[in-house]
Amino acid sequence: MKTLVLGVGNILLSDEGVGVHLIRLLRERYDFPPEVEILDGGTLGLDLLPYVEAANRLLIVDAVQMDALPGTVVRLEGEEVPAVLSLKYSPHQVGLSDLLAAARLLGRSPPEVVLWGIQPASLEVGLELSPTVAAQAETLLRNVLAELQRWGVRPLEKPSRDDPHQEG
Repeated sequence: MKTLVLGVGNILLSDEGVGVHLIRLLRERYDFPPEVEILDGGTLGLDLLPYVEAANRLLIVDAVQMDALPGTVVRLEGEEVPAVLSLKYSPHQVGLSDLLAAARLLGRSPPEVVLWGIQPASLEVGLELSPTVAAQAETLLRNVLAELQRWGVRPLEKPSRDDPHQEG
């Protein structure tokens, strides 16, 4: 069972890049089994089709426009996912919706698709997450890890850099 964890977004637009920031946290803190791919999809859109087609399970992490309070975390699955992506206002939105539609049309859509998203507080130009969304990053991370656990994926936590028992 191939699992793809795909973080998408534009890191130049503050909270729009939350999916990419979360992928970086996953890579920094955890080692994953070989059947799990942790991918920074950035704003690649349809260029991600080969990765999506190869997956049995797809977990997307992204900023989503839900007209909710900034920092609200949401889980969507199946047909709910493309609907919320079509509401977005950034360069990668249409690409991700098109990506999922193309995979479906080709009959190569992953059987399981889940999106963990967060309502952005700021889409202004900037490399950092807004304080509101940054405060929810650990919650989003825990939810992604819990989703992976439900799928039977058990990542190994890397030793902390502050760990006095770590060699180096």
